[in-house]
Amino acid sequence: MHTKVAANALAMKRWLGKAETALGNHSDRLNAINIFPVADGDTGTNLYLTVRAAARSLVFGDDQPAPVDVGEVLAIAGQAAMEEARGNSGTLFSVFLCAAAEPLAGHTRLTSTLLSAALNRAQIRAWSALSDPVPGTMLSVMEAAARAAAAVDAGQDGDDSNHALGLALDAAVEGALAAVIHTEEQLDALQSAHVVDAGGVGMLLILDCLRSAVLGEELQNELLDGLHGYDVSDPHIHTTLPDDDGVEVMCTISLSPLNAATLRQRLDEIGESVIMSQVGSGPDPEGNYRWRVHVHVPEPGQAVDTIRSIGEPAQISISELALPRDPDADAVNSGGHER
Repeated sequence: MHTKVAANALAMKRWLGKAETALGNHSDRLNAINIFPVADGDTGTNLYLTVRAAARSLVFGDDQPAPVDVGEVLAIAGQAAMEEARGNSGTLFSVFLCAAAEPLAGHTRLTSTLLSAALNRAQIRAWSALSDPVPGTMLSVMEAAARAAAAVDAGQDGDDSNHALGLALDAAVEGALAAVIHTEEQLDALQSAHVVDAGGVGMLLILDCLRSAVLGEELQNELLDGLHGYDVSDPHIHTTLPDDDGVEVMCTISLSPLNAATLRQRLDEIGESVIMSQVGSGPDPEGNYRWRVHVHVPEPGQAVDTIRSIGEPAQISISELALPRDPDADAVNSGGHER
């Protein structure tokens, strides 16, 4: 029986704070097993920095009352994450968070049914953000969590009690864990290296932080026991693999839906790992929406020129795929365990 449930806006803030700490503590091990889609060893750092942006956007001043709307809190955090998203994993988590906020808008309390709707909306949006989504990644973990929560909710016959919510959260984490274990069998690169997907493990940690924050319980560190490649004595898998050539280009740009579709098609022609997701909910007076753009390309010039041929980008960042992206992972514990 779950008796300490706090399924309100404050719990959502606590969730992201817990996720920031957990990902900081686990960044080294997540980086160590990061070999897909590129073996650049930075999934842990990227997820940590993206979640950190989300968590810190919810620090309100004394003259700024904290929202009580659960959806509003997650929308604020999602937009901040999207603006500062790092890498594939950070961008997909940002999409997940922004989408999860939508069914929760106008609600001050999370229920099993709302959780199910939020997780389902989030996983669908994350899958659709990628031009070429691949099973066996954090996308599969998101989907499994959503399906597990929905199955429990369906059996609750509309029960909006805290107990029903606790059961749905338990199921979501259990479903995510099963999906993480399965990733190794779904991708040849992971199977060859005998590791599970780094982004998938990161998403599992994030979902367990949600469960912990809402139910008032400790994180389940035993979830990670036995995951292939996750023992602290295991080597950094990616260091034995050839460097990936090319760069990651990211930016924000305002485009009409038609121009956004055109840009996605052109980026698909010249690069890989194309992710485009809308930032914010509505158009500007000219009918344009803001989009976050992510792509891997051999060299940046063609991608930047392609983007500029469609619109005027802002916040352009270019990172070498073969190098660590950001040394500013200041909460990393090299042991990879909770402090």
